[in-house]
Amino acid sequence: ATLGLGIGYGAYLAEIYRAGIESIPKGQTEAARSLGMTYGQSMRYIILPQAIRVILPPLANDFIAMLKDSSLAMVISVQELTYTGTLLRARTFRSFEVYNMVALLYLTMSLVGSVAVRGIERWAGKGIKH
Repeated sequence: ATLGLGIGYGAYLAEIYRAGIESIPKGQTEAARSLGMTYGQSMRYIILPQAIRVILPPLANDFIAMLKDSSLAMVISVQELTYTGTLLRARTFRSFEVYNMVALLYLTMSLVGSVAVRGIERWAGKGIKH
């Protein structure tokens, strides 16, 4: 399951990065070349800083989706939350409380990820005039 998720999401991530880099106008690359920058320098100093702003929103969505999908494949932490919730429910016969707590944990993980990405987006957007 881990290998399948890794390969599947790796393809999505590669496409997100490719689209972000290609979204930068070709004139930026040409300008960097005319200043005597190598390909690596132009990517590091010109293209990637601009592409990060384009890449962050879909990247954040992909990571949150990966979090949710990995729970279905029992990959979160040592034991998967839903499976642990099922075991706890079987012991306590308190389905409502157990599954509400599991849902609250998933919500918390997703919200923490979203807030972190929002902060990174704000940081990456500093100095941009709209």
